Amino acid sequence: MKSWILKKFNDESGKPLDLVHTNAAGKYGYPLSLWTYDETLRNKLNSVLYVASHTGTYSAPTEVSFDYSDGDVAVRKSFRFDESYVIKVDSTVSVRGTTITAFPMWPAGFGDETNATLYAASRIEYQSDSDIERLAIKKVVGGATIRGPVNWAGVTDQYFAAVFLPDDVHNAALVTLRNPLDNPQDAKRPFEVLGAALGQIGAPTISRLYVGPKALDVLETVPVAGVVGSSEPDLRKLVDFGWLGYIARPLFLWLKWTHNHIVPNWGWAIVLQTLIINLVLSPLRFMQQKSALEMQRVAPHIKSIQEKYKKYSMGDPRKRQMQEEIAAVYKEHGVNPAAGCLPLLIQMPFLFAYYRMLNVALDLRFAPWLWIKDLSAFDPYYILPIFLVLSMFIMQRMTPMTGMDPSQQKMMMVVMPVMMGFIFRYLAAGLNLYYAESNLISMIQQAVMNRTSTGQEIRRLAEKRARKKDK
Repeated sequence: MKSWILKKFNDESGKPLDLVHTNAAGKYGYPLSLWTYDETLRNKLNSVLYVASHTGTYSAPTEVSFDYSDGDVAVRKSFRFDESYVIKVDSTVSVRGTTITAFPMWPAGFGDETNATLYAASRIEYQSDSDIERLAIKKVVGGATIRGPVNWAGVTDQYFAAVFLPDDVHNAALVTLRNPLDNPQDAKRPFEVLGAALGQIGAPTISRLYVGPKALDVLETVPVAGVVGSSEPDLRKLVDFGWLGYIARPLFLWLKWTHNHIVPNWGWAIVLQTLIINLVLSPLRFMQQKSALEMQRVAPHIKSIQEKYKKYSMGDPRKRQMQEEIAAVYKEHGVNPAAGCLPLLIQMPFLFAYYRMLNVALDLRFAPWLWIKDLSAFDPYYILPIFLVLSMFIMQRMTPMTGMDPSQQKMMMVVMPVMMGFIFRYLAAGLNLYYAESNLISMIQQAVMNRTSTGQEIRRLAEKRARKKDK
């Protein structure tokens, strides 16, 4: 297969995307060539001339087969096409009348892999009964055989997949492929391309091959053999939402619905969804901020108690008395030290799930928003990461820090925002947009909290403490 063009997806130059990696295929073999354990035979099978059942231009549905025979080796490959991303693949290789192992393969990556990040996202993935395995490049051994049961198996990258679906799940076997490829930017650090071959050992191969986008609505239409009765009897698990999939997947479906029915721009859909999420979580944030303010109110008392007992070792019985005095202070002021943790624990999964969701959301690939041309890539002008740093700094300035050590204050106000900006600078612009807007909303909430009686009291305590230090 010299070319596999997806009409609904473009490459970086705006042309229809060809999933065949031309450079890698020229070096390691084209898709739907055959893999055998005998390298000499493998080279022969993929270099001889086959007789095609017909030639010319045809429209789906159609079938085409290729035959070769030299008296000792006989080969037949047959492909049936319809109007989906799935084709039917049948292949048989025999040597002197005995059927041998020869697997159809997708040998060398995808045509959208154009930089180190995209190459690094490549995986070998397969399902064995209910288990899903995802092998990163470093874990892939070239030429290794993984025996069945295999419900589906193949090579994937961030947004696309080439996956074989064998008819005989239990007798199928997967061969993993891994090869180096020249890196034009750094000859000492070559890229690596992954491939996969699948079939039945010592028998003809009868399977289907899905080559296309990792889009949920498409993958859910591709049935998988051997998982009848499962809640997910299709290829949807190719979209890896991670361990927070129970949050990330609904978030993605909601985001897509917002884009399709309310605002036809993915960036503005993220803005709207972020606003709603933050409004829903606002009671928890107010609870967390209120708890933090109340903790700061009693911080000087707690610190004085700790100073009184700091000369005693941790094993000293008097340390227990310290804990009792601290607990008494909390009780006297009606403060629950754990009250600020629960809201944070509830909010954090949404951030992690949103990061995971945006990382696998094919729809955000090359999706523009204002100055950003691709929400799945980093902000080219770093405007959102810079705003993220500034908003965190302002948030720290707005939050009274009574009782906190000056070195800790410096870390919270300067080091933490800079570190977060460093982390986020190369993350997806869509995630930066979510986080930056969330910070903006948090600033508004903090301003409201500072106007409450508790907030004003904490502010007075902080100013009083600062005046004492100046003296």
